[in-house]
Amino acid sequence: MSVRHAVPQDNPFLTAPIGRLFLLNVLPMAVVMSMGGILNVVDGVFVGRFIGAEALAAVSLAFPAVMLMSALATLAGGGMSSLLARSLGAGDRIAAARVFAGAHGLALLIAALLVVLWAVFGRALLIELAAGNAQVAETTWTYLSILILAAPVQLILGLHADALRVEGRAGAVAALSVLVNLVNIGANWLGIVILGLGIAGSALGTVAAQVLGLALVLGLRSRGRGLLPLGILRQERWAANWSRIITLGLPLCLSFLGIALVASVAMLALRHHAAEYDRLIAAYGGVTRLMSLAFLPQLAIALALQGIAGQNAGAGRDDRAMAALRLAMAAAFLWCVVVALTGLLAGHMVGGWFSSDPQVAIAIVAMLRPMLALYVFAGPILVLAMYFQALGQPGRTAALTLAKPWLLMPMMILGLSAVLGVKGIWLAFPMADGVVLLIALVIGRGILLTGKASGMEDAA
Repeated sequence: MSVRHAVPQDNPFLTAPIGRLFLLNVLPMAVVMSMGGILNVVDGVFVGRFIGAEALAAVSLAFPAVMLMSALATLAGGGMSSLLARSLGAGDRIAAARVFAGAHGLALLIAALLVVLWAVFGRALLIELAAGNAQVAETTWTYLSILILAAPVQLILGLHADALRVEGRAGAVAALSVLVNLVNIGANWLGIVILGLGIAGSALGTVAAQVLGLALVLGLRSRGRGLLPLGILRQERWAANWSRIITLGLPLCLSFLGIALVASVAMLALRHHAAEYDRLIAAYGGVTRLMSLAFLPQLAIALALQGIAGQNAGAGRDDRAMAALRLAMAAAFLWCVVVALTGLLAGHMVGGWFSSDPQVAIAIVAMLRPMLALYVFAGPILVLAMYFQALGQPGRTAALTLAKPWLLMPMMILGLSAVLGVKGIWLAFPMADGVVLLIALVIGRGILLTGKASGMEDAA
């Protein structure tokens, strides 16, 4: 099947009512993202309850590396999505095919570099983060080695899921995600509880589910009408469009890397200022999983907007892109209100999920309350950033996504913890949120007030 022959007669991204289009895209994506977050929480409960607090500390140490893999997946998938959406919106499926093939080559190169870097630097880094606890470091090494060796599967799976979303198959992606994540939960239960493989059982369950997911999305693409066919991967160059993909994917990638950086800096501050380091690291592991669960539906809203805004901007329909932006920001704000109220009012119950040690649950509550003080603005800011990314404006995207994790949070965590001790670590989160809110008001005020999108593609 040729690429040109697959052009659809009617593109719903350009013709369907914005409200219905938004719901049809955001609800499946919310299911996809939420299932991933629920998996992380359930896996943390399995690890904390059935293996122990030391294993929960190990997966806490693994969190920056896991976020690194997610970040690298967004470098290829996020940059590809922006280009793919605008190419499809303009009706240029040849350009879309070239971007799709090039993203595959970039993803495999990234995975290979990740494996090499882990083999060279991984063990020494873990020993440092574990504060000399050789057992925790070795447990973390086992867990991460399994995940990193399977990085090619994770990155290609993410690439195809992103492409299917942009091509209007968000519902199918959601159905597959539910199935794969349920298999993952079952496999983790089997590995940890039934087979007694410890933390390796968790990693092996994740890899098995990823392999299943990749097989399913490839099967969907091979049979789906109107989708870019798998045959283009043989016809197009795998080294094409790398610079454009990287330029557009880099802000989102660096924002994920920034999450890993913030977690690492927080662990460093805990190491220097906490009397009960192992217990607090275990609690912080629970917090990172809860905050990931809260973040993923926001990301679903932002990614749904990306596809809608990108296709309409590519077709010259800025009015529809702006309507989608306003709707997405309102939805993200409401979600963040729910998250903040849940954390503030039900923190003790949620904290108790991860450990039978009441002190761990108390520590989780002490972390969550200040972290959620200005959380209601986080979702709308992420949505605005992804709107700029969809329009091909990585500079504005970077300003909204990178200032907090790369500049504000490290500086504030280290500075406030030096003065206030452990409490200062958690106070850094709302202070940074307040600064980013001011940046967003400056950058986005003109667009939100005038209802006019800025020009496509940053000069850079």
